[in-house]
Amino acid sequence: MTIKIERKIVKYQVQKPEEIQAEKAAVAQAASSPAPTNLPPIPTTTTVRDKNGHMAQVIRMHEKLERPEVLIGSTYKIKTPISDHAMYVTINDIVLNEGTEYEQRRPFEIFINSKNLDHFQWIVALTRIISAVFRKGGDVTFLVDELKAVFDPRGGYWQPGGKFMPSIIAELGYVIERHLQTIGLLRKPQLDEHQQKLVDEKRAEYEARARQTDAFAKSDFPEGAQLCAKCSTAAVVMMDGCMTCLNCGDSKCG
Repeated sequence: MTIKIERKIVKYQVQKPEEIQAEKAAVAQAASSPAPTNLPPIPTTTTVRDKNGHMAQVIRMHEKLERPEVLIGSTYKIKTPISDHAMYVTINDIVLNEGTEYEQRRPFEIFINSKNLDHFQWIVALTRIISAVFRKGGDVTFLVDELKAVFDPRGGYWQPGGKFMPSIIAELGYVIERHLQTIGLLRKPQLDEHQQKLVDEKRAEYEARARQTDAFAKSDFPEGAQLCAKCSTAAVVMMDGCMTCLNCGDSKCG
C-alpha cells in the first residue's frame, strides 16, 4: 500500500530495532507500576497537649474510619402538600474522642424512608452520596447550600407558618442544616443587638395594629367605617352626601 506524503517533512529520526524494543519495555513497565502521586496523606489523628500537659491523640473524621456497632441518631419528619406520604430522614452520628475534652459528634450516614415509591431511585442515590460525603470527613456543611439551591421546575410549596420551600430536596437541605446546628457543626444565624431591637419594635408595632384591627373587625358596622368623635365608635360612614354615625346618629349636616 502506497501513501502519498503531501506535506514537507521537517523533522525525522531513524530508530534502531533495539531502541524500539527498549521503548516498548519502558512503556509496559510504566503501565504495570502504580502511578506516583504528590498528594499528602490525609491526617487521621493529631497529637495535641491536653489541659494536664500530657500528649493525646485526637481522632479526626476520615473515610477509613470503621463504623461502630452503635450510632447516635435523630429522625426528622418531612410532610409536604405535594405528596400523600411523609418522608422520614434519619441521620446517624459517630462520636469521636469520646470521654475527652475533644469529644465531637460528626454525621456518619443518612437514611430516607417513605411509602412513596415514585422517589425511590433518587432517594437511594442521594442517601449513598450524602453518606459517602459524611464519611469522607472535612467540611461537610457545603451540602446544605447545595441542596437548598435545588428548585423544582413544577414549583415549590408553602410550609405551615408561611415559609416557602422550592423543592423536596431543598427541604432535605434544611433538615441537614438543622441537624448540623444541633451537633454544633453550624451556628444558628443570629441578629446583632441593633437589628434585634429594630425587629422587636416592628413586631410590637404590628401586633398593636393587628389588635386594633381585630377589635374593629368584630364590629357590627360596615367595614372601613371611621371613628366617631362623639361616641368613639368606628361607625361613621358617608350617607346621603354627609358623614353620619350609625351608632349615635351624629352627623355633620345636622
